[in-house]
Amino acid sequence: MAKRRSRRGPSAAGVVLASGAGTRVGAATNKVFLPLAGRRLVSWSLRSFASVADIGVLLLVARPQDGELVEFVLDHEVAADVEVVHGGKTRQESELNALRHLAQRIEAGIVDTVLLHDAARPLVSPALITAVLRSAREHGGAVPGMLADDLAEVGAGGDTLSRRPSETLIRAQTPQGFRAAPLLAAYEQAERERFVGTDTASCLERFSDVPVHWVRGEQRNFKITYPHDLAIARRVLAAPPERQ
Repeated sequence: MAKRRSRRGPSAAGVVLASGAGTRVGAATNKVFLPLAGRRLVSWSLRSFASVADIGVLLLVARPQDGELVEFVLDHEVAADVEVVHGGKTRQESELNALRHLAQRIEAGIVDTVLLHDAARPLVSPALITAVLRSAREHGGAVPGMLADDLAEVGAGGDTLSRRPSETLIRAQTPQGFRAAPLLAAYEQAERERFVGTDTASCLERFSDVPVHWVRGEQRNFKITYPHDLAIARRVLAAPPERQ
């Protein structure tokens, strides 16, 4: 495997979350280890993060029972150093495990920013990762997303009143990026208070005053949830670059 690049200043950590079961996709195994265009689904995200120069630490959060699959992916499909952390019972617990794994480097100032990404979004681009990282470093927090353009207002009786694009609501994506020290502190506080957020940003917003900025997401950065999503991902990867 390629050795981690040396850096003169603080680096960012990329955390790829792969500890869910993903049963809705209809597979007997964890969906992030299903094949996609010649490699396992999780490999696509790991390779994108590994190609971003400012990502100095790359973590994969996985289930203990997926150890053999993890070993195969890291040995054969990802030419980069990847540290493996076991996930928890919930997404938030898995994220906390990753942050605690990074804690000494965060406290020492070696890691200044953390990006957390769903392995089930395999088509994330290095450009989007870079944009989220840049915004997180500038503002404190960054969440990519697409404007919600198919919302409907519904009356009390259940009748649809109107359909119109929203200029204030987004469909959130990952990676979500944050300054590392306040993120770790917020997650430890959430653990003490037994607070469970809807996503990473909600936990930070609850226990810190760090602003979270919107970064325009990508259409292709969709989540693999159902079997037809895999078929769409294959078509996207097979399309000419100008059409992707």
